[in-house]
Amino acid sequence: MSLKERLEAEIAAGGPIPVAEYMVRCLHDAKDGYYATRPALGGGGDFITAPMVSQMFGELLGLWCVESWTRLGRPERFRLVEMGPGDGTLMSDLLRAVRLAPDFVAAADLWLVETSGPLRTAQQEKLAGSGAQWTASLDGVPEGAPLVLIANELFDCLPARQFVQTPGGWVERLVGLTPDGELTFGLAPSEHGAVPDEGAMILEVSPAQDALAATIAARVVSDGGAALVIDYGRDKPEFGDTLQALKGHEKVGALEFPGESDLTVHVDFPSLLTAAREAGAEAADPVPQGLFLGRLGIQPRAEALIAARPDRSMVIGRQLARLVAPDQMGELFKAVCIHQPGFVPPGFEA
Repeated sequence: MSLKERLEAEIAAGGPIPVAEYMVRCLHDAKDGYYATRPALGGGGDFITAPMVSQMFGELLGLWCVESWTRLGRPERFRLVEMGPGDGTLMSDLLRAVRLAPDFVAAADLWLVETSGPLRTAQQEKLAGSGAQWTASLDGVPEGAPLVLIANELFDCLPARQFVQTPGGWVERLVGLTPDGELTFGLAPSEHGAVPDEGAMILEVSPAQDALAATIAARVVSDGGAALVIDYGRDKPEFGDTLQALKGHEKVGALEFPGESDLTVHVDFPSLLTAAREAGAEAADPVPQGLFLGRLGIQPRAEALIAARPDRSMVIGRQLARLVAPDQMGELFKAVCIHQPGFVPPGFEA
């Protein structure tokens, strides 16, 4: 029985489920969840992340880590952590760049936080010999040393609840069944029995995003350090349904292929940063990815790559545009930093 069939049977027996619960089942069901069984990244997969666009992305984040470690006072031991490491490409490029700083490499205790078995296998193959260790949560990374943490396209995979405005008030959006037994969106029962108007506003909230931000914040407060989060999302409060499913690099219906497509929502950066600050950390406001990478020196890095490989100048130029152009990843994707009080994170000074 497929995940879709199991969900339909469970909803028929127990009633509709919140959108957040549907996301968790689709992504993490032990038998048929997307990340548990068939995450497909890269050109032959369902989506491409920034590290797969160009080596420049991971290299520049490596330099960010070195500069952050330097500004933390060059601790003799620290935890270099990546959460949601994909197929290991980002960390592979990062480690190549930080070879220029042997003291940093000697001090680093490398940890990858990954829940997906297939992705962990891919990471282990790509990072063989790196000394990396794996854990399923940040709690598994030993305490007692500062963190320098990277999380790229992690928060967008965390579940969100959706609420729809009706004449009688806000009502939670659920996943239920049509009379024919097919998955469909609906609303939780309301004492007003209200039906939303055409084009009704949708509000998304993600307690899971906030909880992870608070967990990271508590850690950098207790042990010191800085966490760089890069993802797509909004930098001011706004309404809208951002739930999307990707399969084979194409957008498909969120209810069409449970467990076979990647489900994401936009990151709510204002709420995430509020949660981090309430946990005692300081947090730099969102900076568009294009501007952030520009501050880290992506243009000179691209020029150096072109000088070394003139035959690839057009390819490198397209990669650069993909990462920084406002109509590609440059504006929708944003960088924030959650850090210990008093720290000035690289790339966020302006």
